[in-house]
Amino acid sequence: MKKRTGHGSGTAWGVVGWCAGVLLLLVGMPLAASGRLPARLATHWSGSGEPDSSMPLWAAAFFPALIWTVLALGVALGLWRTGREPGAAIRGWAGVSLLAGGLFLVGGQASVVRANLDRSDWREAGSVTGWVVTTIVAAATAGAVAWLAARRRPAAQGQALDGPSMEIPEGQRLVWLSRTSNPWLHVTSAVTGLVALAAVAAAVGGLVSSLQALILMAPFALASVLVLGCASVQARVSEEGLKVSFGPFGWPARRWAVRDIESARVEQRTPAQVGGWGYRLSGMGTTVMLRSGECLVIRATGKDFAVSVDDAERGAALLNSLGARSPR
Repeated sequence: MKKRTGHGSGTAWGVVGWCAGVLLLLVGMPLAASGRLPARLATHWSGSGEPDSSMPLWAAAFFPALIWTVLALGVALGLWRTGREPGAAIRGWAGVSLLAGGLFLVGGQASVVRANLDRSDWREAGSVTGWVVTTIVAAATAGAVAWLAARRRPAAQGQALDGPSMEIPEGQRLVWLSRTSNPWLHVTSAVTGLVALAAVAAAVGGLVSSLQALILMAPFALASVLVLGCASVQARVSEEGLKVSFGPFGWPARRWAVRDIESARVEQRTPAQVGGWGYRLSGMGTTVMLRSGECLVIRATGKDFAVSVDDAERGAALLNSLGARSPR
C-alpha cells in the first residue's frame, strides 16, 4: 500500500482561525457589554452561590484571554517539540485541548457577563452554577468528539504498488489509501463555527435574546458542519472495491464494489471545469474537488465519479487489476 496525506496546512489554518476567534470572543464579550456592567465584575462564587471575589472590567476581559493564549502556545510548543506535522494539530490531545478548552473558557466568560449584567455592584451578581455545569458538559462532549475523530484515522497494511497496472501475487492482499484536504474550506468551517459560537455566547451572556441567537446560530452552525464535511476526503482501494469517505469522521461515505466498477483512470481536472469546490455535479459526472490536479476517476453503472487525491495512478491501477480478476 502507498499512503499519502495531502494539504495538512488546511487543518493548521483552521486551528489558527479557531484560536484567534476564541481570543476575540473572550476579550470582546465584556467590552461589548461594558455599558451594562459594573466597574468591577464578580468572577468567583462561593459554594452557596454567592459572589465572593471580583476583578476590574479590563482584568475580567483579559485574564481568560491570557489563559487561552498560554494554552494555545503550549499546544503549539508541544507539537513542535514532538515534531508532529502541522496538519495533525487537531488530532489527539491537541484537538481535545483546543476544542474543549476554548468552549469552556468562552462559556465561562459568557456566564460571568450574564451574572453581572445590569447590576450596579458586583456583590449583586446572580449565580452561575447552572451555566457553568452546562459549559463543562458541552466542553467534555466536544473533547470526546475530537478524540474519537482523531482515533478514526485508519492504519493500512500492504506493500507499494508501481505502474498503471500490476500483477497481484497469489495470496496477497493489497490496499491503497490517499487523503486530501482543502485549507480554505477548513478556514471557512472554522469562521462560520465561530460565528455560531459567538451567537450562543451572546445569548448566554444576556446580550441578545434566545430567538435572535437562534436565527443567527442555526445557518452558520449548519454551514460549518457541511463545509467541514467537504473539507477533507479519503479514498481507499481494497479487494472490497473503492470507498470514499468525507470529513474528520469518515462519514458519510460512498462505496463501489469491484465488480461494479467498469474502469478506473487518472484525469487532470480543475474547479473551473467541474463548477467549483467541494462535491460537484457537472457534465463530467460527479467530482469531489478539493484541489486542482490529478483525480482518480472511475466508471460505474455508466456514470463517472472523480475524487481529487494524490497518487491517483496507483489507485486506478489497483482497481483495474482487481477488476480484471473479479467476475462482472
